[in-house]
Amino acid sequence: MITISVCMIVKNEEKHLARCLDSLQGLWDELVIVDTGSTDRTKKVAADYTSRIYDYQWRDDFAHARNFAFSLAQCDYIYAPDADETLDAANRQKFLQLKQTLLPEIEIVQMIYVNRHNFKTTENFEKDYRPKLFKRLRTFQWMDPVHETVRLDPIVYDSDVEILHLPDSSHAGRDLALLRAAVKRGVRLSRRLHNMYARELFMAGAPQDFREAESFFGDSLKDPSRGPEEHMEALCVLARVSRLQKEDARFLSLCLNGIAADPCAELCLEAGDYYLEARDYENARDWYENAQNAPAILDLRCQEEFPAERLARLP
Repeated sequence: MITISVCMIVKNEEKHLARCLDSLQGLWDELVIVDTGSTDRTKKVAADYTSRIYDYQWRDDFAHARNFAFSLAQCDYIYAPDADETLDAANRQKFLQLKQTLLPEIEIVQMIYVNRHNFKTTENFEKDYRPKLFKRLRTFQWMDPVHETVRLDPIVYDSDVEILHLPDSSHAGRDLALLRAAVKRGVRLSRRLHNMYARELFMAGAPQDFREAESFFGDSLKDPSRGPEEHMEALCVLARVSRLQKEDARFLSLCLNGIAADPCAELCLEAGDYYLEARDYENARDWYENAQNAPAILDLRCQEEFPAERLARLP
C-alpha cells in the first residue's frame, strides 16, 4: 500500500478547512499545511489535525507556494487539495481502495473535479479530470530495444474518485489581479494562461477587468509568436472593450475581421449586443441566431444561454 502526504496551501480558510480535513481522515500518512498569511483562525483549526504547519511569505505565485509545500513531503505520493474541496463518504472509500491498490509505476492520478456552485470562472462544464495525486519521486526508465531513450511522459491513471468543489464565493477577482500583476512584472503568459485569462474575463470579469486587460490583449493580437487561437481570444476581449467604450469603428473592425476569419459565438454575441444597444432589433436577432450556430471558444453560455435569453426579450 502506498503512503500519502496531504500538502495544502491555505489562507483565511477557517470556514472550510475542517470540512476538507474531516473528509480526508484516514487517507493521509502525513499532513502538511502551508499558510500564506492567514489573519483568521486557520492555523488554529489546522493545529487540531497536524503539527506540521509552516508559514510562507506570499509572492503572488501559486506555483511557487505549491512547490514549497511539495518540498516538505516525505511519503510516496502527494495529494494536493484546496480547502474548499471535500470527499463524500462514497468517494472517500474509493480513495481508500485506490491507496491500497495503486500500482507503483503510476506517477499521476487524475480525479473527477465536480463544480456544484455557480462560481465557475474558467470552466464550461460541471465535471472534468484533474491531476490530484502525484508520485513524489519519479523513476526514469529506458525504453525501446534499439535507439533507446528515456521515457519522459508520465504514467497517468484516470480514477473514478469525485472531488466536490464547494466554494462560497468567486475567486475571479483574486485570479484576475494575479494575472495583471504577472503581466506588469513582465511575465510572458503561457498559451494556457493566455486562454485562462480570456476565459476568466468572459465568464466572471467586470467591465473594469476588461478595460485593464486591453493593453495585454492588444499586444497579444500584434504578437506574431502568438498562435491563431490566441489571436482570436485577443479579438474577443478587444471587441468587448471597444463596445464598452462606444468605439464603434474599432468594434466593427475587430468583430467583423474575427468573424470573417473564424466565426465564434463570442464575437457573434458581441455583434448582437452592439445592434441591440443601437435598437436595430433585426440585425440583433440575426447575430444572436448566428451565435447559437457558431462554436464557443471561451464561454459556452455565449452559444447557448445568452443568445437564447436575448432572443426571448427582443420586441
